[in-house]
Amino acid sequence: MTVLVTGASGYVGAALVPRLQRAGMDVRAFARDPGRVAAAGVTGVPVVVGDAVSGAGLAEALDGVEVAYFLIHSMEAAAGGGGFEARDRVAAARFAAAARAAGVRRVVYLGGLVPTQGPASAHLASRLEVERTLLQAAPEALALRASIVIGARSRSFRFLVRLVERVPVMPLPSWREHRTRPIDGRDVLAFLVAGATSDAVDGPVSLDIAGPDTVTYGELITRIRDALLVGRAPIPLGFSLTPIASRVAAAIAGEDHALIGPLMEGLDGDLLPRDDRAAPTLGVRLHRLNAAIERALRDWEAVEELRAR
Repeated sequence: MTVLVTGASGYVGAALVPRLQRAGMDVRAFARDPGRVAAAGVTGVPVVVGDAVSGAGLAEALDGVEVAYFLIHSMEAAAGGGGFEARDRVAAARFAAAARAAGVRRVVYLGGLVPTQGPASAHLASRLEVERTLLQAAPEALALRASIVIGARSRSFRFLVRLVERVPVMPLPSWREHRTRPIDGRDVLAFLVAGATSDAVDGPVSLDIAGPDTVTYGELITRIRDALLVGRAPIPLGFSLTPIASRVAAAIAGEDHALIGPLMEGLDGDLLPRDDRAAPTLGVRLHRLNAAIERALRDWEAVEELRAR
């Protein structure tokens, strides 16, 4: 089976490639910069150079492909201008058209959980728009929606760890009471690998993937604090002020606000799965949250010192 992985230089894509290879698949990568793919540790696969936004290279990359992974997210500012919503919309549309033209049997997309009540943030609304486009890209399209991914290279997890490391106390806005179900990065990869071959995907389908533990965002931060073995007294705040808080938090964590701002907007409500059928449907066993956090921190420490530990 020939498989294409877009976004192969990113956290999920770079980890997915060797797992697909071990599963016996013929893997091909698609990226704007092959150097970044190699720097992410991806070796032994051909890299087709192209750009999903412009459409360059897509026909070549998808030629003869049976399963294609769409792992492209545009969060930070781009040189060409325009918001991430517009770039993702164009990239998804061009990719879907190219996949249909190439006769790709299955497209697998990793997006985000969306609130079951109330409006979605701009970031999550964009992910949902991309999902709807890609579900029309192939006869057996599969969209997986995840909450916060717990992994050493996950940007959202790294952001939370850096915050806990660098503040003497933890001011927690009102969104601390909202709930979600973080998922171990190993489980995300297991879902993605299973998504390539599972007979359960017999038509366009969207599945919510989530860990077994429901926690508030405040509890998630506390669990990270405890795993880091540091004392950080939480200070509950009676307001949110997300636009201001996101800029302060991005500065403390040393992150780009263009990334952190949209992510934090998604905290203003519960992000819970619609149901729990994904794990039994695709045959994935789920890790508990504490185990996921400990594993992610160990993987992080293997290549980079954690100041708090």
